[in-house]
Amino acid sequence: MLFLSRKYQVLLAFPILYLATTPAFADALSQTIQTESSIQKSAIKSQKNIDGIDDRTRKMLEQYRSATRQTKTLLTYNEHLKALLESQEAEKASFEQQLEQIETTQREIVPLILNMQQSLEQFVQLDLPFLPDERHQRITRLKEMIPRADVTNAEKFRRIIEAYQIENDYGNTIESYRANIELAGETSSVDFLRLGRVALYYQRLDGSETGFWNITTNRWETLPAEYRNSIRQGLRIARKEAAPDLLTLPVSTATGAAQ
Repeated sequence: MLFLSRKYQVLLAFPILYLATTPAFADALSQTIQTESSIQKSAIKSQKNIDGIDDRTRKMLEQYRSATRQTKTLLTYNEHLKALLESQEAEKASFEQQLEQIETTQREIVPLILNMQQSLEQFVQLDLPFLPDERHQRITRLKEMIPRADVTNAEKFRRIIEAYQIENDYGNTIESYRANIELAGETSSVDFLRLGRVALYYQRLDGSETGFWNITTNRWETLPAEYRNSIRQGLRIARKEAAPDLLTLPVSTATGAAQ
């Protein structure tokens, strides 16, 4: 190991101190400092540029991802619209076919309605004469409705079917009602008893006379007094004033005899 005395140490430090105080060394040192400062500034500026590029890159990446998601959404929506359009085209073709069928049905349903109305009118005329006013008014309303332009064919057909249903229900029920009847040239108020479409009976309000409608002769005929109680009981059952029970009543046959 080399050891120097304090004398030589002082002598060695003197040249260094001397060099530091010379103008050339000061200029070099200043240039070095400036260069270092410039490098640092450039590095800071470069880092800022890098940070800016990184931010822009992230924004562009996010925009790309957003555009990709929107593209997928639009593609899915376009597929849905395509399927919807195809469905609408099929529905349109179906509607056009239905319109053609409706026109054909319109031409065919009018004669059908007219035939049904005429058949119903003839049926009522040939049927038992119960509720004559109510049934004839229904037929009259149908006849007045059919030529009307403000009533659709669908409504006309519905009303015809409704009338047929009412007439059909008459055949499955029993009924009691009070109305006027012409007997022996006089109009009298009587109680009527209808048993489906099998038989139609009447009884004076005081019970003094009982009769039935003869389907062969198409006229009212009186019944023996023995049937008065049965008719009276049948009226009470029809009015729900008595429980259903067996009744012994005459029935008009095709030959016109009451059995």
